[in-house]
Amino acid sequence: MSTRTATHRTRPRSAARPGRAATRRTRRRLAFLLAVAGAGLVVALAIAPWADQAVQEVTLPLHHDDIIRQQADDKDLDPALIAGVIFAESHFRDQTSHAGAKGLMQLMPETADYIAQKSGGTAFVQGDLATPQVNIAYGSWYLRHLLDKYDGREVLALAAYNAGQGNVDAWLAEAGARGERFRAADHIPFPETRVYVKKVLAAREDYRREYPRELGL
Repeated sequence: MSTRTATHRTRPRSAARPGRAATRRTRRRLAFLLAVAGAGLVVALAIAPWADQAVQEVTLPLHHDDIIRQQADDKDLDPALIAGVIFAESHFRDQTSHAGAKGLMQLMPETADYIAQKSGGTAFVQGDLATPQVNIAYGSWYLRHLLDKYDGREVLALAAYNAGQGNVDAWLAEAGARGERFRAADHIPFPETRVYVKKVLAAREDYRREYPRELGL
């Protein structure tokens, strides 16, 4: 057997096999990478709505929307305004302030007693303010009371909710002419109350935009 014949028989086989194996491995790796990338895209698309909702619940929380709708209907109030007050007062957390204001709508004990007296809450005790149903009902009653007292002027009603009716009455007496300048929050004398009123009104618009279905808007 000559050297040429031996070379002719063995060279094509040994040269072809590694090439096909390498191609198969490359294809398998590519398929695996595409599968991983596809799975990652599916997961990202699946969690995106959940992530957006989680962020929203932190930055603009809404809880007890059924109670808010109920009280808004009962007291003829904008449910988004109630939500805005709760957001500004407590960020939807049940808590007691350093001044002693309690619950979601941060009612002072004496204010709660006054509301109970006027609304027929004969069995009311201060501990009831930790109950969302009672707290939102009493806070909504007080908000309606203030709106009625100040002829529906939201800026004055919200200022009284924060700073007290005595202060608002004094501002109005000093301003004269029914206090027309207080139609805008910019003219509220107390900086803290001025910021508070603007925060509530801005939050109301946010709740109207972000939670129309939950608030029944």
